[in-house]
Amino acid sequence: MQIRAKLREILAIEEPPHKIAAAFAVGVFVGMSPFLGAHTILGLALAWQFKLNKLVTVMGVFVTNPWTIVPIYTFGTWVGARLMGIHTIIPVVDWSNITFLGLIGRCRHLLLPFIIGNTAVGFASAVISYFLIYKAVKISRG
Repeated sequence: MQIRAKLREILAIEEPPHKIAAAFAVGVFVGMSPFLGAHTILGLALAWQFKLNKLVTVMGVFVTNPWTIVPIYTFGTWVGARLMGIHTIIPVVDWSNITFLGLIGRCRHLLLPFIIGNTAVGFASAVISYFLIYKAVKISRG
């Protein structure tokens, strides 16, 4: 399976476990962040800034990909709405008279929950992934 191959690739990198785990965690945070379209560039910039392994950081960024982005961002927006006390997430839409701008206007109230929720989910996922990768590296090295 491709995930196992990527994990083996991460575990084989000759760096301290905390550096590998930090690189992956930074990537996961960036990948789940609301900065859609800038994930890879932002991940590489942070890896360079903090002197982290760029390959591992990009692997973390790619946790969010075309297959996972919709569920991740939907969940993050839901979390943001809950954190903000918003209970009506899906607006009532007159589908017979819908336009693209009309739909955007009806969903404008989700922008702040999207930002807050995906930042929170990204942070929590980064913390969890740090400890998982750190432990996996330590175990793989005996």
